[in-house]
Amino acid sequence: MVRWSLFLLLHLTKVQFGQISLLVPCSIEFVERRLGMTIPFDTLGLGQQKSAIESLVESGYSDVWSSEVAQYDAFTPLILANEWQPTLNLGTAIVPAFTRGPATLAMSVAALSALAPGRFSIGIGSSSDVIVSKWNAVDFDKPFSRNRDILRFLREALDGKKVDRDFDTFSISGFRLASPPDSPPKILLAALRERMLKLAGSEGDGAILNWLSADDVSRVVPIVGDGKEIVARIFVAPNVERERFLEAGRRLIASYLNVGVYRDFHIWLGRSEKLEQMWTLWASGDRKGAVAAIPEEVVDELIVGGTTEECRRHIERYQTNGVNVAALAILPFGIDPLAEAVAIGKFQI
Repeated sequence: MVRWSLFLLLHLTKVQFGQISLLVPCSIEFVERRLGMTIPFDTLGLGQQKSAIESLVESGYSDVWSSEVAQYDAFTPLILANEWQPTLNLGTAIVPAFTRGPATLAMSVAALSALAPGRFSIGIGSSSDVIVSKWNAVDFDKPFSRNRDILRFLREALDGKKVDRDFDTFSISGFRLASPPDSPPKILLAALRERMLKLAGSEGDGAILNWLSADDVSRVVPIVGDGKEIVARIFVAPNVERERFLEAGRRLIASYLNVGVYRDFHIWLGRSEKLEQMWTLWASGDRKGAVAAIPEEVVDELIVGGTTEECRRHIERYQTNGVNVAALAILPFGIDPLAEAVAIGKFQI
């Protein structure tokens, strides 16, 4: 049975009474919190995921989120999940803003919106130069501007408007969706640092976060702004033997945080001192040394581990700090991803 929750967020303001400052309530906000899972599960064929999706719903998950790298496209797994469990919220985290033409992307989004009215969110993002340029033969040029332009184009097209104008990174001449959705989806933007986070809040319906700690959420969310959806891709490795957790976790972190955008993100978050040795060794070609140099505390901050209960309480910290949708990704560190996902979903805090 799907579970979701609301929690009360009390906003305070400072009031001065002479020389005395007091914090007093100024507004109350009810924030929905949902538990989601990244699909498909790698241990099952795409067409054999039905029982897994059913198990997620029975365990309390309200959402499934897809990605698009080198396995499947982002939309097909969601179409299947919707056929098997038509109450689930669906989302992409993310579809690259570069790898489809604007009209083709709008048609795909409209199709999912028609199949799951009010339950689908389209998440777009820059992706990476490898995926965009080396694998899809598209220039990875002006990623901020491309995301902004795709966001603006989708907003107009999904509202049923005729789009006939020049954007900074492309031009559209007379496109109108033949079947715009009755319920346009939320448009979310994958964002790391301040400029993209502000765009996600000012022009998008929220942000998709990635590779940050529960404490980092408190810094990032206010930049997006009040009343916006915050989805976080959270990497989880439950019930993994400690040494294996640290070894595999360090390798995974090294593979991401040596990419320029993630390095800059963690410098901005204040992890320069903790990660400088890793970056230096990696740049010198000492991959083994770089992996070993990642502090244990960084692994524990960025990857959720421990017992099922410890994992669930760690995930709860993300939500307490401002995440509306915890989109979990169970890491294949020698465990059964589906069984661990079910155990986390069923665990009651």
